[in-house]
Amino acid sequence: MLRSLAIPFLGMGLAASPASAQSMSPMRGEVTSFTDAFAVRVFPSNPYNKKIRIDVRVYDQNFQPVDAKIAPDSFMLGAEASRPVLVVVPFDGNNERKVRICTESVPFPNEQTQIKAQICGKFLGQRRF
Repeated sequence: MLRSLAIPFLGMGLAASPASAQSMSPMRGEVTSFTDAFAVRVFPSNPYNKKIRIDVRVYDQNFQPVDAKIAPDSFMLGAEASRPVLVVVPFDGNNERKVRICTESVPFPNEQTQIKAQICGKFLGQRRF
């Protein structure tokens, strides 16, 4: 009887462990625009119990940097917090553009762990006339 009760509690303990990962939503999207750029609002999230530094960057399909306007592009994100970030991507003369919007956590100096996490979502902008 005691063993059958211990297993569900063990499972609950593992589910509540700090194995959460940094995230961003949405991770995919399609945007129709009638101008020479398209806008996407993403929400980077910090699941950890301490603040982290976040950079938001935009890349093309081959992970080459894209000259997009990002507001804000770098900021401190509090523990277990999320915040909106506006990304405006130019079409650069094309009628369609596929980009990756990435949330990158920046490790703090003098910390034991120096891992830089990167989470990217795929977005398609389509220009209509």
